[in-house]
Amino acid sequence: MEIKSVAVLGAGAVGSYVIWGLSGVKNIELGVVAEGERAKRLKEKGCTINHTVYHPHVWTPQEDHGVDLLVVSLKYGALPGALESIREAVGENTIVMSLMNGVDSEEMISTVIPKANIMYSLIKVASHKEEDGYCFDPETTIGIIFGELEAPYESERVRAIEELFADTGIHFRHTDYIREEMWSKFRLNVCNNLPQAILGAGVGCYRDSIHMKAISEGLRQELEAVAAAKGIDISKAAASSSHGSAVPPFARYSTLQDLDAGRHTEIDMFSGALIRMGKESGIPTPYNEYTYHMIKALEEKNDGLFDYEGKTEESTWSK
Repeated sequence: MEIKSVAVLGAGAVGSYVIWGLSGVKNIELGVVAEGERAKRLKEKGCTINHTVYHPHVWTPQEDHGVDLLVVSLKYGALPGALESIREAVGENTIVMSLMNGVDSEEMISTVIPKANIMYSLIKVASHKEEDGYCFDPETTIGIIFGELEAPYESERVRAIEELFADTGIHFRHTDYIREEMWSKFRLNVCNNLPQAILGAGVGCYRDSIHMKAISEGLRQELEAVAAAKGIDISKAAASSSHGSAVPPFARYSTLQDLDAGRHTEIDMFSGALIRMGKESGIPTPYNEYTYHMIKALEEKNDGLFDYEGKTEESTWSK
């Protein structure tokens, strides 16, 4: 097996890392899946990554049908609307890697394509948006981790992906414990991404505040209890999956970046999914429930729901 064509669905913070790494590979076709105005914009302006403009092909889902590798790197809220595009793009032998956050995007994707096409994977990249595009540090980026759910773990598909990424600048490794590694990253996102977003401060807050540590610990205990109930032993994950890419104390992770920009977050993928799984397993998740509702309220604040100045309404009485 040899990968000769790669399509990226979602050319944002995560997709940019793949585009950056594979743009220099001469013997593959690299494209971004897009339609309408987004396709027009990408064809005209390309993708600016680390202040360099890249011009991958721009394909409709129909044009990239049967691509060898489809990388899904969308925001969680965009996935339901993109399922039909994924179905149209995937051929019999297409490998699908979802580099989305969370632990249930593969489950959603497998409602429209055979589960056998999916190569379970995750990515760790501290990417951020600047005026001209997305930026990240290639040297400190941990990169892409992937693997088969069951033996043989050194499969032909795994070897093909390794050969594709070799000498590209992309950091990668395969693992025999991909589900555990995905949950390890899920734990990082829930415990480190979310409390910071509510506080509105850099990641140094976990080092400098016992209160932030306590909140993070409460979230962690709930997540690990749910994982254990599902038979997932996170301790099997490699040591490098227990931490993210190195960042300065003022760094702001994706949830806070979304709130800063007035965007809706991926909280449904994080605490929302954990609350649902906790209910299925009979495990209470009060820290995650509070966190979920607080971040939803912050989204409402960004939407202008609480802009009361200048409005003539009945008084609200305290109780």
